[in-house]
Amino acid sequence: MTDLAVLGAGSAGYAAALRASQLGLDVTLVDPGPLGGTCLHVGCIPTKAWLQSAKVRRTVLHAGAFGIGGGTGDVDAAAIRSHADDVVDQLHRGLSGLVSASGVRHVAAAGRLVGGTVVEAGGERIEAAAVLVATGAEPVTLGLPVDGERIITSEHALRLDALPRRAVVLGGGVIGVEFASLWADLGVEVVIVEALDRLLPSEEPALSKVLTRALRSRGVDVRTGAPVAGAEAGDGGVRVTVGHEQLEADLLLVAVGRRPRVAGLGLEEVGVELDGAAIATDADLRTSVPHIHAAGDVVAGPQLAHRGYAHGQFVAELVAWELGRSRHRPTLPPDHQIPRVTYSSPQVASVGLREDQAGPGARSVTYHLAGNGKSLIARPTDERETGMVKVVRSAQGPIVGVHAVGEDVAELITSGAMHVGWGAEPDDVVSIVHPHPTVGESLAEAILALGGRPLHMRVATDIG
Repeated sequence: MTDLAVLGAGSAGYAAALRASQLGLDVTLVDPGPLGGTCLHVGCIPTKAWLQSAKVRRTVLHAGAFGIGGGTGDVDAAAIRSHADDVVDQLHRGLSGLVSASGVRHVAAAGRLVGGTVVEAGGERIEAAAVLVATGAEPVTLGLPVDGERIITSEHALRLDALPRRAVVLGGGVIGVEFASLWADLGVEVVIVEALDRLLPSEEPALSKVLTRALRSRGVDVRTGAPVAGAEAGDGGVRVTVGHEQLEADLLLVAVGRRPRVAGLGLEEVGVELDGAAIATDADLRTSVPHIHAAGDVVAGPQLAHRGYAHGQFVAELVAWELGRSRHRPTLPPDHQIPRVTYSSPQVASVGLREDQAGPGARSVTYHLAGNGKSLIARPTDERETGMVKVVRSAQGPIVGVHAVGEDVAELITSGAMHVGWGAEPDDVVSIVHPHPTVGESLAEAILALGGRPLHMRVATDIG
C-alpha cells in the first residue's frame, strides 16, 4: 500500500509527489504522458520560447534605434520550434532525473479510481492512504471543427514548421493574446477576436487599454465585442464568421481557454462531486470523498502552473500531517494572492485585487513607465513608453493589489506578491531601497506616493 497515489504528472502532480517524498511518504505517480504535463510540453515553456524568439526578432528590426546595424529579421519557424524543443527536452530530462532520484514510483499508464482510494493503472491496482487528482486541463474548442491544420489549438500552434501569412486568433485571454503578440512580431498578419468588450477582461481595464494600443501599433487587428459564429476550413485556408462579416485567413487559432481534464477518471463512479466542469473541493482541496484530493487546473480558479505547484505541495504536506508524518499543518495560499502574467509584448502582470474589488474607500496610485529610466533605455527612441504600474490599498489599510503593463514587468510582480501576501502597508515598505535603474523602481515609486511621500510623482494628480 502506498501513502499517496497521484493521478497526473503535471505541475501540481509532480510537485505533490516530490514534496511528499521529501516528507518520507511512499508515493506512486500515475501518468501515461511525459513528466511535466501541459506546462512543460505544450504550454508555458514552449510558448515562452516562441515568445523569446519573437522578442529577438523585434529587437533586431529596431537595432538601428540603438545605434546597431540591424539584420533582415528573417524567420525560420522550424528553427524556432527546434529551439523550443531543446529547452523542453533539457527541462524534461532534469525533471525525470529528479523524480527518479526522489524514490517516487512512476507508473506510465492512464489511471482511474475504481473504489475509494484505489487506483487502477496499467493492469495494476494501487491501494493508497490518500489520492490526489491532478490531471490538468485541455483546450476548449466551442464545437468548432478543429482539424489540426487550418483550425488549430495552441498545442497545434507550437508544432508549426511554417508560419501562416494571415491568422485569426479566437480569444482575447492569456493564450490568445500571447500568440497574437508573438505571431505579429514574427511577421504574421493577425486578427484577434474577443467576444467581451476588451482583451484580458479579468485584468484592470487600464492595462487592457495599454495592451490593445500596443498590439494595434504593431499591426494587430483587435476586435472586441465580436463573437465568432462559425468557421469553415478549405484547401486554401479558413473562413471565419464574425458577426455579419467573414474573415479569410490561412488558419484559425482557437484560444478561448482550457477546461479541466476529468473524463475517464472514475470520479462519478466513486462519488467525487463536480463543480461545473471542475472538481468540487473544500478550502483544503478535499473532494466529497474522504482522502481524495484535487489540485491544479482541475480545481476551479486561475489555471496557472505556479498555482499547481502551490496546490501540489499543500496537499502533500496536508496528507503527511494527517498521517502523522509532519508536525505542521500547511496553509493554502488563496487564489487572489497568486500572481498572474501574460507574456505578450508588452507584458501584463498582476496580483491581488483590482481597485473595483478592494471595497469602499480603496485608494490607488498609477506610476507611468514614461518616467522610469530602465524602461526608456530598453525602448527604441521612436516609440513612446505607455506602460504603467498601479498599486491598490484598502481604505487606510494594506496593499491589496499590484497591476502592471510594460516590457519585463513580470520580473517585478514577485515583489508585488510579497507585499500583498504579507498584508504590507505602504509605510512598512517605503524604506526598502530599489536599485537604479530598474523597472522595479516603478513599484517603489507608486508605493512611495501611496504612502504620501512621492519622489518622482505629483501626488495631487496621481492618487485616486
